[in-house]
Amino acid sequence: MTQREHEVWRAFLVMRKQLDLSLERRLQSDAGISTADYEVLMALFNASDKRLRTGRIAELIDWEKSRVSHQITRMESRGLVGREECGDDARGTWIVLKPDGSRAVLGAIRHRTAAVREYFFDALTDEQLDAISAISACVLDTLGPADCRDEESA
Repeated sequence: MTQREHEVWRAFLVMRKQLDLSLERRLQSDAGISTADYEVLMALFNASDKRLRTGRIAELIDWEKSRVSHQITRMESRGLVGREECGDDARGTWIVLKPDGSRAVLGAIRHRTAAVREYFFDALTDEQLDAISAISACVLDTLGPADCRDEESA
């Protein structure tokens, strides 16, 4: 890497980490949930019947199935999600969005949107937003569609 490339890459990494950390802190203080909770809740919230199998949640949020299972256990103890038997598969269970989870995700969506606007969109001009969009498209094209074009949970 050239010195300039190193500086640009370092600035990008620091910005991304700080943005992620700020969004995480804001989500916890505003909505009382973590980003991990939010990702699982959004997957369930977007499902037509507000329930999914663990493997499908893992696919949607790009996690390992075991990580999803551990997260579900923590969320279940807090009343955000529940488990129901799967009628067509005696070994399987559905993960269902419970009323507390629905309230949490609805509040989180509102707060998350406000935080993203404040920390990201309000800090940039229209020209800068166009540049980020174009840059993102170029990088995604380089990575290939299978690596990075799954459903978003932002």
